[in-house]
Amino acid sequence: MKEGDCVDEEIAPLSIQKNMLWNSAGSIINLAAQWLITVLVVRISSGYDAAGLYSLAVTVYGVFAPVAQYRMYTYQISDTKRENTLGEYFTFRIITDVIAFVGCFGYALATCPSSAVSTILLYGVYKSLIMLIDVFHACDQRHQRMDYIGISLTLQGVLSLGLFGLVFAATGNLEATLVAMCLGLVAVGVLYDLRRATQFEKLSLGITIAKTKYLLWHCLPIVLGALACSAAASVPRQFLFTDMGEVALGVYASVAAPVAVIQNGASYIYYPLIGYFADYYVEGNLKRIFALLAKVTAGITLLGVVCAVLIELFGVQVLDLLFANNIVEYAYLLMPMIISALIAAYMWFLNDLLIAVRDFKGNFFGNAASLVAALCCMVPFIMTWDLNGVTFTAIASSVVGIVVMAISFFLSLRKGARAVKVTSEVNEKDSL
Repeated sequence: MKEGDCVDEEIAPLSIQKNMLWNSAGSIINLAAQWLITVLVVRISSGYDAAGLYSLAVTVYGVFAPVAQYRMYTYQISDTKRENTLGEYFTFRIITDVIAFVGCFGYALATCPSSAVSTILLYGVYKSLIMLIDVFHACDQRHQRMDYIGISLTLQGVLSLGLFGLVFAATGNLEATLVAMCLGLVAVGVLYDLRRATQFEKLSLGITIAKTKYLLWHCLPIVLGALACSAAASVPRQFLFTDMGEVALGVYASVAAPVAVIQNGASYIYYPLIGYFADYYVEGNLKRIFALLAKVTAGITLLGVVCAVLIELFGVQVLDLLFANNIVEYAYLLMPMIISALIAAYMWFLNDLLIAVRDFKGNFFGNAASLVAALCCMVPFIMTWDLNGVTFTAIASSVVGIVVMAISFFLSLRKGARAVKVTSEVNEKDSL
């Protein structure tokens, strides 16, 4: 541990169950708020033009979000040896945020209408601020106080939703609305998250060039994999925008918004358990790994069944209540979206599992295979099935990714078990 890293080790950690509940509650509220923003953009404006523009901003920045994140959240919470300080992680996140923002700006200029660039960039600033707050959340999770995370996510979601509703209703301007939302995030980060995280570790900004190069190079395969995963989801939507216009994308995004909440919600089943997978892998405890694997698989499957039943019973009514504007004629999009969301969620799970067992190559090749499948499928699928073509493309690409990642994961387990066995035998000989 580095000098000045630890501030207060006396703050009592919460149990696994309490941490999961706090994190899930905050995340669900935040996701619901983000989804309601997509509802408000339709309800407040006339038509789907603003919804399409907002969706385009989300889609374009989504391509570069993996660069901003650089998979540092998972890396930070698994840094049991405390190789890096909170300040180093925060500084590194600033660096990756800037790289992602520059890439997003260039991509927006090259591929999007000039009228959309300012909205895309402001949305990029908004997401960059969220990424910075995530560094504090990783610190909280490492010290087993995910109640701080749950409260922060609730504050972010409620404040963003409230500001969006007020400012967009008053101005009808997405740029002014995003500026207000950014200011709200700054307030939450400075007044709440910074104070909580610095109870555990001091925030001293700065990171050496050598350490920056190491992190950039060491984590590059999983970042490239994340980029491929993001592109596999984003590029088909962008093709839909190009081929059928912003109204088509606005409709698709509006219907998909509640399904995206389900997809993200599936991660709450497994994400607090990723650390345990890593521990069991180091121990060579395959029995516990497979037991956890079975529980997560059953949990995601059960979530899928429940969601499918609810969508079948109430999907049309909910869409009509939330969006109006004849959205119910697109209710047929819902069930394929549910299937796609849950398959994608399982691929996310395998993504994180491969990071937990430090199989960065398997992570990269699985995501790359998913992107190749998406690029091969999207044009014929969208030409054949219109809006549903985007969903069918997502299903096909996720299935390909799952197959490749599952093979890599089981090969890693076998390799890890052998390594643990050899180490144990060497230790036994040394003890003799």
